[in-house]
Amino acid sequence: MTDSSPHPDSPHPDVASAASAPGITYASSGVDTAAGDRAVELMKEAVAATHGPEVIGGIGAFAGLVDVSALKAYERPLLASSTDGVGTKIAIARAMDVHDTIGRDLVGMVVDDIVVVGASPLAMTDYIACGKVVPERIADIVRGIAEGCQDAGCALVGGETAEHPGLMGPEDYDVAGAAVGAVEADALLGPERVRHGDVVIGMESSGLHANGYSLVRAVLASQDLRLDQHIDDFGRTLGQEVLEPTRIYAADVLALLDGRRTSGAVHALSHVTGGGLAANLARVIPAGLAARVDRSTWQPSPVFSRIARWGQVPQLDLEGTVNMGVGMIALVDAEGADAALSLLEQRGLPSRVIGEIVAEDSLPEPGAPLEQVTVGAKGVEGGAVMLAGQHPGWQ
Repeated sequence: MTDSSPHPDSPHPDVASAASAPGITYASSGVDTAAGDRAVELMKEAVAATHGPEVIGGIGAFAGLVDVSALKAYERPLLASSTDGVGTKIAIARAMDVHDTIGRDLVGMVVDDIVVVGASPLAMTDYIACGKVVPERIADIVRGIAEGCQDAGCALVGGETAEHPGLMGPEDYDVAGAAVGAVEADALLGPERVRHGDVVIGMESSGLHANGYSLVRAVLASQDLRLDQHIDDFGRTLGQEVLEPTRIYAADVLALLDGRRTSGAVHALSHVTGGGLAANLARVIPAGLAARVDRSTWQPSPVFSRIARWGQVPQLDLEGTVNMGVGMIALVDAEGADAALSLLEQRGLPSRVIGEIVAEDSLPEPGAPLEQVTVGAKGVEGGAVMLAGQHPGWQ
């Protein structure tokens, strides 16, 4: 009788079968490390262009290193930090298959939150999560981040690309970033410096920037509008208009703070992002004071009125969502306002006086439907912002 049981030294039939079957690899599970390496090679030059002599080491290290010996000259250096993303504007980039501008949006959202306290940006890192690494696409995203960092005078010292198959679709991705900067303690800007009689200067935005795209996309979908459709008001396609990258204000603001005639004149800054102008400006108004802002002093670019008209979006709702044509605000000593406006004009940044700082108890009771007072915002307890009047030509 033949013994059919396996020999003690022979592999079990199930083990032998498993050994001969194709195994599951990292690549077959959906992660392509070779594609990740290729993406790094494609982005290296752009990233290196942001590095000055203060950056130690290169791409591939576990941590980015920045020589901060310059901080020894500070009497009391304060470290400023910020982190953010770009929201659903990514859906527009994906639909257009244009990915080299979204990185500039990321830099604008992150770095310009640092400069509002008067800090000079030192270094930034990025994080990209995607369903599938397409090296050229990842390199385009990072190239945009690097270009934005160059504009802001900030080194891009590190990043991470994570492939998440099964969690995200092959075309899906999201980006986030973080940055740090430094400011001398006695140069820190904020509500405590704001005074009665200060002038409110509004710096022009490049368009929608990177906030409110859930509303924007809903409006476009309601009208069945195509991104490749030419819009006469824009002088280009709808997609080109809504993908216009965020204006990066860092270099202009730092020039304003360092200018011989404007140094000390700037008391506070507000980056107009999610929540709109009033809510963000209220964050830097001290208790007892108010910013009275006159809409008639500026005309938002056509994209804002178009969104309002296409979606029948109430103006106050739109104003609480997007920047309405003003992306950065400076509260400036009245005597220094002309010099500040002149400097910004020389730098090619259209700016204008849009209001003034008054006593909060001097504000009139809101009367007209569009007169709105915002008190405190995003957890900040402070003064008020009153929006009044109407934009020229607004329909």
